[in-house]
Amino acid sequence: MPVMAQATLRTPRIRLVPLCDDHLDYEVELDADPEVMRYLGRPRGRAEVEELHQRRLAAATSVCGLGFWAGFVDEAFVGWWILGPPHRTDQGPLDGQATLGYRLLRRYWRQGLASEGARELVRHGFEELELHRIFAETMAVNQASRATMASVGLRHVRTFQLDFDDPLPGSDQGEVEYAITREQWLAITPS
Repeated sequence: MPVMAQATLRTPRIRLVPLCDDHLDYEVELDADPEVMRYLGRPRGRAEVEELHQRRLAAATSVCGLGFWAGFVDEAFVGWWILGPPHRTDQGPLDGQATLGYRLLRRYWRQGLASEGARELVRHGFEELELHRIFAETMAVNQASRATMASVGLRHVRTFQLDFDDPLPGSDQGEVEYAITREQWLAITPS
């Protein structure tokens, strides 16, 4: 993989900037919303988000070019996206692949922004970072996130179970992994 710092990215509507300390208050707002956190766990308070913020920042230091991005539309924060290294052994090797994720403020749902930002990170991952595989995971019951994954070209790979101390409603139906390889992406991407 080439050595590069985390880049600022742009789509027709979204400016994706590397996550930094200036974005903490936005993260607090995002993680405090029970609907945003519905498939992720309970809403989080500021102290917990501050700790998570440090881990999110660290994601940009483990593999050059990967990390979290804060998304802005017309200078308004809409959410964050991640293209990060795998963190569980069942997700496969660290080299050459990354996990895709996104979390948007509720007022920006159903506007195509999650897909637009995710599509740009997939492009960035394959074209600029030379990744060979990008994958995403969510609860099987999270139909909105699954639709976003499919809309950017990822396909269902597996359904699996994770053990949780405090399972969320629907966790009995498992988790799903969607993925796309560079070759698959090239086949569906206009030249």
